Amino acid sequence: MVRMNPYLNFDGNTEEAFNFYRSVFGGEFVGGIHRMGEAPGMDGLAAGEKNRVMHISLPIGNGATLMASDTLPSAGHVLHKGNNVHISLHPDSREEADRLFAGLSAGGQIVMALTDTFWGSYFGTFIDKFGISWMINYAKEA
Repeated sequence: MVRMNPYLNFDGNTEEAFNFYRSVFGGEFVGGIHRMGEAPGMDGLAAGEKNRVMHISLPIGNGATLMASDTLPSAGHVLHKGNNVHISLHPDSREEADRLFAGLSAGGQIVMALTDTFWGSYFGTFIDKFGISWMINYAKEA
């Protein structure tokens, strides 16, 4: 079974947007707010970029979670309408993650190949042949 969650991108105002969404949906951010400056290898970021949101998630009901991050201009990220939303799939196994990634990315552009990440997931992202941005995130069991 695959869970699907909307993943939004913002240009420096993710926290503001999610505080607004939280005021509407209620609840709390899962795991808090993760900042760009907290990630390994991000020591050289400008002060304004260190505080940008790397990841935030807010349960909005019925098993759905709204997630987001800010763009990172120093890494060449530019927010355009169309790249501000990703479909984030959360498969139940590494094998299902591989299958979904291979199938959906066929004919498209791989942005980040599936890999084991520092946050403990098996993660990758791509743009499919129709221009839709996808994320595959298998959260490995501890």
